[in-house]
Amino acid sequence: MSGNMSPDIFLVKNKVVIVTGAARGNGRAIAEGFLEHGAVVYFFDLLKDVKCVVESLKNSKARAVIGDIRHKTDIDRLVDTVMEENKGIDILVNNAGLSLMSDNCYSEDIWDQTFAVNLKGVFVLSSKVAEIMKEKRAGSIINITSLSAELGFPDNPSYVASKGGLKQLTKAMAVDLAGYNVRVNNVCPGYFKTDMTAKSYNDPHLRETRNKRIMLGDWGNSCDLVGPCIFLASQAASYVTGIDLIVDGGWIAKGL
Repeated sequence: MSGNMSPDIFLVKNKVVIVTGAARGNGRAIAEGFLEHGAVVYFFDLLKDVKCVVESLKNSKARAVIGDIRHKTDIDRLVDTVMEENKGIDILVNNAGLSLMSDNCYSEDIWDQTFAVNLKGVFVLSSKVAEIMKEKRAGSIINITSLSAELGFPDNPSYVASKGGLKQLTKAMAVDLAGYNVRVNNVCPGYFKTDMTAKSYNDPHLRETRNKRIMLGDWGNSCDLVGPCIFLASQAASYVTGIDLIVDGGWIAKGL
């Protein structure tokens, strides 16, 4: 290998990782992916099932923390727990997200609930973790956005706006943290088979409509997000910050 590049540039072994929304779906797959590659992984979720998930893995590097990203006390407890057990935090994956479908999608209550999880919670947790990473002068923050951060979708303005805000928060933090060697990037999933999208996927018409937009012909599986996240977390992406890494099977790039 040329230059000073190590053959181990993709390694995340023994790195300390927090993944939010890790009890199921994309978050669980991402957390388990880091775990399988040797990282110490904190599965953070408001669902108590997260403890059962971690126990089932039978891996001493997997830890469960129950908490709600909307509550600063829970965020403080999460970070304090990680710091008490480790010397720092190397990687934060902000995956927790909320999408509330309603006949009254322009409700202020839906707006407030969605932004509390998808944007404010990410801001509060990332700000706290960033202070730790700044002291170490190293770290990677990965925010999971959505096609909704790139395109308009109907009947869910709160979700679309919150993901658009998250996309720009990433870029703002990337600018502010670059001098401390802390990188901040987005992973933008397309349509993935999860509990959140089950209604659409199980409807043959809706599934086919979406499939026609996907170059690779089918919805993604949660494990498809593991590689992109490990790349952005690893030394392989040491010169990558402020980007949108789109993992959508070709949805956005497709014309006719």
